[in-house]
Amino acid sequence: MRRIALLQMTTGIDPAANAAAMAAAAGQAAGEGAAMLFTPEMSGLLDRDRARGSRHVVPEAESPVLAEVRNAAAKAGIWVHIGSLAVKAEGTRWANRAFVITPTGEIAARYDKIHMFDVDLATGETWRESAAYQPGEAVVTVDDTPLGRLGLAICYDIRFPALFEALGQRKCDVIAIPAAFTVPTGRAHWHLMQRARAVEASAFVISAAQVGRHEDGRETYGHSLVVDPWGDVVLDMGETAGPDGALGFAEIDLARIAEVRAQVPSLANRRPMPKSDAP
Repeated sequence: MRRIALLQMTTGIDPAANAAAMAAAAGQAAGEGAAMLFTPEMSGLLDRDRARGSRHVVPEAESPVLAEVRNAAAKAGIWVHIGSLAVKAEGTRWANRAFVITPTGEIAARYDKIHMFDVDLATGETWRESAAYQPGEAVVTVDDTPLGRLGLAICYDIRFPALFEALGQRKCDVIAIPAAFTVPTGRAHWHLMQRARAVEASAFVISAAQVGRHEDGRETYGHSLVVDPWGDVVLDMGETAGPDGALGFAEIDLARIAEVRAQVPSLANRRPMPKSDAP
């Protein structure tokens, strides 16, 4: 069994405050026996006012949030998955980038969100991630974590099965899907898709989420989840929140992965799809 922690946050527009909450959570999680901490998408800054937020979007090497979390991981001796940070990429473009941090504070892996959330919702909300962010181009997994092979995805990626087909082919033990899901789409699809992705990959899915009303005016769904390879929900944090976030814990039984793959060997039985005859 491996004990993990999830930080459910209501991230605001002050990166220093957000970094402090993440660092404190790393220390608390380690103190309560967790081998790894998971944080949501955009843990360091959530600001729909891009002109205002751009002051805080810097190259990875200059990120004070990343530096503080790396130091906290090393101090506590814990693995940390930063769900994502906004970092400056090439030219004027940004990247929505996840990080896996080792207990010595080193960066073990990076993943840039591949699928951009460009949508007009019935509620009147409009989102155009592609206006600021460049999409990632690589499927990323990292071996030798306390949970085995960890596959990385971010939020809207969950709607694109091809990515999870690739992660399944790599035999991931766990897939992280940190998110800042809107409330309407969360109510409709969050649990459904999380459970489906776990079943498809015969893997645990760990999804730390943003929750509540944020300083920039948006609302997010919450319900940070841990789902086992059979599709059973191990942890659902509901809509709990606090000024420094809410910390939840779950026990991961890695033996469950082999049990499920023996009962439903879909990864072993998978075949290439035949080519279509349609023009």
